[in-house]
Amino acid sequence: MAFKHNVRQYRGLGPFTVVFFAWLYLPIAVVIFYSFNENRLVSVWSGFSLKWYAEALSNRNLMNAVQTSLSVAAIATICATGIALMAALVLVRGRNVKYRRVSETIVNLPLLLPEIVLSVAVLILFSQVGLANGFLKLVIGHTTFCTPFAFLPIRARLQGMDSDFEDASADLYANRWTTFRRVTLPLIAPGVFAGAMLAFVISMDDFITSNMLNSGGSTTLPVYIFGLIRQGTTPELNAISTLIILVSLIVAALALFIQARGATTNTH
Repeated sequence: MAFKHNVRQYRGLGPFTVVFFAWLYLPIAVVIFYSFNENRLVSVWSGFSLKWYAEALSNRNLMNAVQTSLSVAAIATICATGIALMAALVLVRGRNVKYRRVSETIVNLPLLLPEIVLSVAVLILFSQVGLANGFLKLVIGHTTFCTPFAFLPIRARLQGMDSDFEDASADLYANRWTTFRRVTLPLIAPGVFAGAMLAFVISMDDFITSNMLNSGGSTTLPVYIFGLIRQGTTPELNAISTLIILVSLIVAALALFIQARGATTNTH
């Protein structure tokens, strides 16, 4: 018999929860608050203003960095999600697959290695093959470390999906492609979307690999922000950070909405 515990009976849990969430979100709240500061000095409030948002959005170098990050993240997400989907189908639904555990370890290897090691390895490889295109190097590098992040939700979704639906499709004389397109993919779509969104966010957030592979004309947003920090913190940096937080919240809310909708659809 399962007993449900009322967490309110534990003394001190309420204040601890408040302190915990304050520790997590108070710095973010400070950044958002001072992004509306009219004064150029970050910590000295002198009035409400939106001028730093205007300056951030009119900064051509910043917009170029945003465009580079979005382009790299979009292409890397598509490539990483496609690779992860194929790997998950083979490792979860494949029959008589040899060295299944070894193959899963290889797919997840970028998660096990420190990113600096992977970045140096990719940089050396590109130097050996003579690849000089900075944008292409970023796409390949981001695809490499984003693949396991996309793989994990897709694999989990496939493992939780009953194979009876695919067997029923085969009994109705549907070929493998039709079964995948009409049965498997719609059922695992929330997992695929979650993996793609996770890969996109990880790519947009990456600094180490992007800084290693950075070259003229291919500066990503995290690398550009790091350059601003080295010059000194300004309200413009707070405005940029606030915009990034807003976009992240929108993406996370969209992902949760689609996952919840997919879960509701499957229960019916």
